[in-house]
Amino acid sequence: MKFVFFNNYNLGLVRGREVIGLHDITDKWSFSNPQDLLQQMIVNFEELRPKFQEIIATGKGIPLAQVSIKAPVPYPGKLLCAVRNYKEDGQIPPQEQDFFLKSPSSVIGDRSTVVLPPANATIFHHEAELAVVIGKTASKVKRKDAMKYVFGYTPFIDVSARGLNPDGRLSFFLMKSWETFGPMGPFLTTFDEIKDPHNLRVQIKVNEESRQDFNTGDMAHPIDLMIEFLSSIVTLEPGDVIATGTNHQALGALQNGDEMVLEIEDLGLLTVFVKDDMKRQWARGIDQEIAKRVRDTATR
Repeated sequence: MKFVFFNNYNLGLVRGREVIGLHDITDKWSFSNPQDLLQQMIVNFEELRPKFQEIIATGKGIPLAQVSIKAPVPYPGKLLCAVRNYKEDGQIPPQEQDFFLKSPSSVIGDRSTVVLPPANATIFHHEAELAVVIGKTASKVKRKDAMKYVFGYTPFIDVSARGLNPDGRLSFFLMKSWETFGPMGPFLTTFDEIKDPHNLRVQIKVNEESRQDFNTGDMAHPIDLMIEFLSSIVTLEPGDVIATGTNHQALGALQNGDEMVLEIEDLGLLTVFVKDDMKRQWARGIDQEIAKRVRDTATR
């Protein structure tokens, strides 16, 4: 199943190119915000599954083209992003697991706009990623059980501002947590729809120019290992998001007027735009310098 938030954060199910609202179910619930609504759906999913299947079969749909799509996980309690979790097309050995927390307020949805801040960044990059949405409370989970805690998957772009290094220190907060720096969506696809999350093609284009194009099979640490590692440190809750990292070999600059399209196999297309009031410019195409830097740093 594919879930979507649309218009005024109405929760719906996707059927082909239509969305079917779930008002008949959700209007009976008590919730304080869209994230709370999503969490209730996730927690009660197995009980609700037969009803959802009935709605998909018989419900009246609205064309997706006629609605405004919001982020499928509007404000995750934790947005945990993997650091250097790809072997860069097999060129570098697996690195030790590490993560950073990205601000939940960075999240935006399909056809929204990434706003580049007036910070003194040397460049802004896109990082295409597969995001995992947690389905139930996970604490000190063993690897063999870890995938039971996955609710589903969604495309994610980790926008990055390079060169913001206070006193020469690397600051993931300054690099990653600006508002609008976390495009996500368009849909949240349940785990059972994806045969193998470690064999998905990830592609991103900027103004129809091909940039990143890699397979999730290049992950150094698969999803079950990430859940085991993270749940040994923090308790993961329903609706939390794990961004699984990116292959840095085809990153490129983002600048005013750009249109980014991220496609992950079987998960849909995420389209976002870029705005920069300062109208800064960088070289178009793939940034070979960052690709080499990642390779060189990892192999020292």
